[in-house]
Formats: sequence, C-alpha cells, structure tokens
Amino acid sequence: MDAATETQNQILQMTQFILNEAKDKAEEISAKALQEFSVEKLKVVNSGKDKIRQEYDRKAKQIETQNAIARSTAINRSRLEKIKARQDVISQISGDTKASLEKQLKDEAKMRDFITKLIVQGLLMLLEDEVEVRCRAADDKLVAACLAAAAQEYSKVVEAETGAKKACKLTLDSATKLPPAPSAGHEHGPSCLGGVVLACQKGTITIDNTIDSRLHLVLEQAKPTIRQLLFDGK
Repeated sequence: MDAATETQNQILQMTQFILNEAKDKAEEISAKALQEFSVEKLKVVNSGKDKIRQEYDRKAKQIETQNAIARSTAINRSRLEKIKARQDVISQISGDTKASLEKQLKDEAKMRDFITKLIVQGLLMLLEDEVEVRCRAADDKLVAACLAAAAQEYSKVVEAETGAKKACKLTLDSATKLPPAPSAGHEHGPSCLGGVVLACQKGTITIDNTIDSRLHLVLEQAKPTIRQLLFDGK
C-alpha cells in the first residue's frame, strides 16, 4: 500500500470518527434538550394546576362566604319579621285594652272608685304628710271628690298594717295638669287615659299612677304569658 492510499484511509477514519462523535454529541444534546423540555413542561403544567386549584379554592370560599351571608341575612330578616309580628300583636292587645278601659271608665262610679284606689296606692308608697294630686283638667271635679275618701282609706290601711295613726293632707295641683285624653287626629301627641300623679317635697318626688303607666306595667309583666299563649313561648 502506497503512502497516498494510507493517508486517504487515515483521513476517512478520522472523518468517520468525527462524524460519530458529532452524532453522539447531537444525540446527547437532543436528549438533554428533550429532558429539559419535559422538566419545563412539567413545571408549566404543575404551575397551571396550582393556579387553577387556587382559583377554584378562592371561588369556593367566595361562594361559601356569600352563602353564609345570605343565610345570616335570611335568618335576621325572619327574626325581625317575627319580632315585628309579635310587637304588632302586643300593640293590638294594648289598643284593645285601652279601648275597653275607656269604655268601662265612662261609668262615673267605677271611675271614682278606681281613682280613689290609685291615690291610696301612691300614698302608701310615699308615706308623706302632704301630697299634691295631679290629673287631667277634665278630671278636676272627679279627682277632687276622691281626695277625702282616699285620705281616710290611707289612714285606715296604715293603722291596720302598723298600728300607727297617720294622716295625709291631700290637695289638687291646679298648676300642673296631665295631657288630655287621646283624640282622632292627635294620635302622636302627648295624651293620657286618666289616673293621677302624686307629688311631694315641692314636686321633687312623684309617683306616676296614671292609667297609661299602669297599663304599660301590666303589659310588661304579662308579656311572658302572652308569648306563651300566642307564640308557644318562643
């Protein structure tokens, strides 16, 4: 084999070696690139999944919050409606009771006895020697006619309960008057169904024994019973 042929073979061998090396390198680069692509693709997919999951959780919590608010609003609305309905019933009972009282107290004899008892009750709470009695202007005559009987009954009760003799000087307060009876067109102004307010110590101490205050007290005390009868105690 001559030198030229040997040189040619060496060149071919070197070329083949270089090509093989290049091919191996290319395959290595391709494999590495594919691997990196797969890793990046997995990262992108996982990131997308995380974002979707986070968005889902956010919307789920938002819906849950909205539902909770809606439930709370509905419960509060229902509670307020029940409260209003109960208040309407109580107001109706109060109105019916006032109307019934007004009708019954048109009887002057009943009214005089009623006023006398209200005065005696107030005197027993005050236990004073001098007391002024306030009433509506329209009731001046009626109340004035009750003062002597009320003072006498007061002394009788005190003596029966304590054995002590005690008298009280009653006078009608001509300066301070209670509001007039309620009338059509004046429902929102001050009014009074009747009764008396007792005052002593120059007006610094008072006992409200008007029909309005007594009715309010009775209704407040009767509310548990009314709820039990009308609303099953709820």
